Amino acid sequence: KAKKKKRGTAFESLSVIKLSTTPRKPVFSFFKTSVVFKTMSDGGITVLDGTQLRSLHVSLPTAAAPLTGARLLDLAESSASQSLLGLSLPQTLKSSALSRLHLNDDDNAAVTFRQTELDPEAALKTLNDYIAAIADELHDNPMVVSILDGSGLRDEDDFAMIAESLFTDLDTEDKGKISKTQMKNALHHMGVEMGVPPVEDFPLLNDILKKHGVEGEAELGQSQFAELLLPILQDVADALAENHVVVIHKVKIVNGSVLRKLLANENRLNDVIGKMLQEKRSRNNNQESAQIVRDFLQTNGKELGLPPPEANEAVNLLYDAVFADSRGALEKDEEYREFTKEILEKFAEQLDLNPVYCDLDN
Repeated sequence: KAKKKKRGTAFESLSVIKLSTTPRKPVFSFFKTSVVFKTMSDGGITVLDGTQLRSLHVSLPTAAAPLTGARLLDLAESSASQSLLGLSLPQTLKSSALSRLHLNDDDNAAVTFRQTELDPEAALKTLNDYIAAIADELHDNPMVVSILDGSGLRDEDDFAMIAESLFTDLDTEDKGKISKTQMKNALHHMGVEMGVPPVEDFPLLNDILKKHGVEGEAELGQSQFAELLLPILQDVADALAENHVVVIHKVKIVNGSVLRKLLANENRLNDVIGKMLQEKRSRNNNQESAQIVRDFLQTNGKELGLPPPEANEAVNLLYDAVFADSRGALEKDEEYREFTKEILEKFAEQLDLNPVYCDLDN
């Protein structure tokens, strides 16, 4: 019987960072998201950061129907979706983009706007402003997606090993047999990382399972399980080849955009530095300033646009590198302010070069 192995996630490799010893070069060699669609693994993982939307210019429809605000928003969302692999735009993305245009869903102004007919000039401006707002939101909060086209399910060389591993995982009672109804769980176990979309994104999966008669309490041995699984996967692959499914991963990319906005806002920056000075005064005067700043950022950094230290080892290495050449105790407040700002600028630079990927499920 095969030894059970823990299947890792496609993002485990993202926590590996290599330090550079070349002076005045980026501290890390990692992944860069300056390209809108960048495949990062064999699993077809892709980053959407809004870049492609920058060149998207949508024309107004020629039909005689009234150009209401609601119709324009629908047109912009449809056009953006087509440029983003056919992805159905999440409600959170649309709401955040509308907020940038001061059209919050729960606002009276937004309701009025949706009902208002616009002249062609105003309509065209609104259309492209909304697409630009979606691009801006994706730049600040990129999405990680997988494009499932069935190709990953056609590798018969690995099928025997996959089937054996799945059977072993599902045979929790270790009796050498599992119920036919476990086939749906088998596909769930495979998941997006192995090319099988969740049923909520791929309702056809239920029809495929029904076609192959997985209902009932009949039990299957390991070879019978494999014989049933193979044609199911072939049908899933055929369906995905015809209609690709794009799945959004629960991953947050911290790329320094929030931190750069903080650095550009003098009032907010002074407020943050002021809180750090209060922390400094409440500590032992002999404690190094760098340690005080590091402790403060590790505790409050998420609100400032920094990745949480517990996200993965990459974050700890990031902190070590940024604070590597820190000064000792700083007596004057102005020196402390300057040092703190330098540290935040280093974080912003490194996160721009090497974004950190945080699994939102953990």
